[in-house]
Amino acid sequence: MLRVSLRVAGLILLFLGCLPLHLISNWVFGGSPWPTRFLAAVGWIIGTRVQLAGEPVEPHSLLVANHTSWLDIIVLAGATGCTFVSKDDLGIGFIHWLADQNHTIYVRRSDRKGARDQARAIAGALERAQPVALFPEGTTGPGDRLLPFRSTLLEAATFVSKEVAVRPVAIDYGAAVREVGWFEEGGKDNVLRILGRKGTLTATVRLLDPLDPSLDRKAMARAAHDAIAAALAPSGIAPAGL
Repeated sequence: MLRVSLRVAGLILLFLGCLPLHLISNWVFGGSPWPTRFLAAVGWIIGTRVQLAGEPVEPHSLLVANHTSWLDIIVLAGATGCTFVSKDDLGIGFIHWLADQNHTIYVRRSDRKGARDQARAIAGALERAQPVALFPEGTTGPGDRLLPFRSTLLEAATFVSKEVAVRPVAIDYGAAVREVGWFEEGGKDNVLRILGRKGTLTATVRLLDPLDPSLDRKAMARAAHDAIAAALAPSGIAPAGL
């Protein structure tokens, strides 16, 4: 528990140091780089060491990523400066407030009839320069295989007035992926286990080639799934259905 306590203390000190700088930056400049810096530092304190592979992410990009753990959010945002699409009942008030600081877009996934409105909300966020990331699996998987990709929210790319690059992103934890996976485990137990993990954890963010913009949302979902599956295959991750 000593390792957990030290890391929690480090996270608290980091938050207290970043908060006034973030608030001042928002007040003076109308925006803040501190959420990205904060999340990158959170990952470092927790023990992740992030490596980027691929061409840099351009503004107005829609990132389509695999989802293994809550660590994905810290790793991907810290590396790319993106915001996220999240379910509207995200966590407790403080977690919700933290997500708001990074301009998180909330959707009600249970509302099938409102899917087009959800896609339009994401499109509105894509009008800003900040990249937007979504996890089309809809939940965290077991770590050893991808889940099927849902295509509904990919329609957002068709509603944006600016040119949007839809980029598949493979978040690769290598041999540690099954250890990282958050599946059939309580949230508190998972967090404590990760915080108490010895050593460091290498996370490679593989920024793959943009998808063909002429594809419809279902074809985009299939193409993104295939590209991410191919990128993760060397780590022993199976595609959906296997």
